[in-house]
Amino acid sequence: MIDPAIEDKLPPFHRPLKIRSALERLIESPAFEFSARTSRLFCRAMREAFSFQARRSKFLKKYLKQEDFDPASVRTEKDIERMPFVFVAALKERDLTTLPESQIVLELKSSGTSGQRSRMQLDIGSLMRVKRMAWKVFEGLGLTDLRAEHDYICFTYDPAVAKDLGTAWTDKLLTGFTKKGEIFYSFRWSEQKNDFYFDMEGAVSALKKAEDTQKLTRLIGFPAFALKLTDEFRKRHGRNVRLNPGSSVITGGGWKTLAEEALDKKIYRGILARNLGIPAANVRDLFGMVEHGVPYVDCPLGNFHIPNYGRIIPRDPATLKPLGFGKTGLLQFITPYLTSYPSLSLLSGDFGRVEKKCKCGLPGALLFISGRAGVKKLKGCAISAATML
Repeated sequence: MIDPAIEDKLPPFHRPLKIRSALERLIESPAFEFSARTSRLFCRAMREAFSFQARRSKFLKKYLKQEDFDPASVRTEKDIERMPFVFVAALKERDLTTLPESQIVLELKSSGTSGQRSRMQLDIGSLMRVKRMAWKVFEGLGLTDLRAEHDYICFTYDPAVAKDLGTAWTDKLLTGFTKKGEIFYSFRWSEQKNDFYFDMEGAVSALKKAEDTQKLTRLIGFPAFALKLTDEFRKRHGRNVRLNPGSSVITGGGWKTLAEEALDKKIYRGILARNLGIPAANVRDLFGMVEHGVPYVDCPLGNFHIPNYGRIIPRDPATLKPLGFGKTGLLQFITPYLTSYPSLSLLSGDFGRVEKKCKCGLPGALLFISGRAGVKKLKGCAISAATML
């Protein structure tokens, strides 16, 4: 049975994990260290994760046999390209959990309507690894601070109500990456409407309070709402808000049905930074999938960096052959942190490309998202949220 208070009983995610396998050893390596050592460690972790799950999952065992793939064959980065993948749609249509229900401590659902929601079921090891991994990524990008208190304005669902929604869980996690002050969730639950609504009045008041107190403040959540809030503040006060310049923004979830209002990311960063009175380098974006778990976060230049905990392979949509750097294709996401769900190698419905390096100087490749593949739009969190604007 799932314990709703399990996360409160776990060690803080800013503390190192106990090393029980190559999975923990990989997560404890620096997020953006890329060397022969970390490459070997990633391959070893992939072997262990695939072997562990194949012994326990009838689906995965049969699938690997069908594809004539032996997890023990993963020895080099080149071998990773041969890994069979599960289509993300399969996770939305079937329960493929590897472990018995008694070992599952947290269930998270992806966004979408009935029939389009993945159920990510995590055992305690997977839960601790995914939280520690997120901390290490944000730490590597200079976005953690346990000494200075930050207040939060969150453009997301109140996690006290939307407990199993992946985006709500993620944004609650993000508020723990600094010393916590006050937290305002702008998507409030209405008992009368039996639905969420965007509390613009409360959000404007929270933004004005942040200006008055000059406390460090971090805005997180869907990008359209951050922009709408600053526009509304300017309408009411006749000027832009002036936050403590050390304040920051971490957006995520995309624009979805507000695509006609979407701005180029670099233009958006400049406008929002000006609207808030903070440097553009303090406005970051986050790309992630609840089915995958690895966060891809902007550097100060506004580029998604791929941490050492995952690999991304763009594939030709017609042949599914790997395309290499600089070419746009369907994105395959790979990570070994999971022991409870067979999404170790996942073919997404997203188009994008991978580039070799960034001018910011941080090692590792970059991820560029081009958009969603297919003619049928999958409904998601940002689409649901957009109806509140």
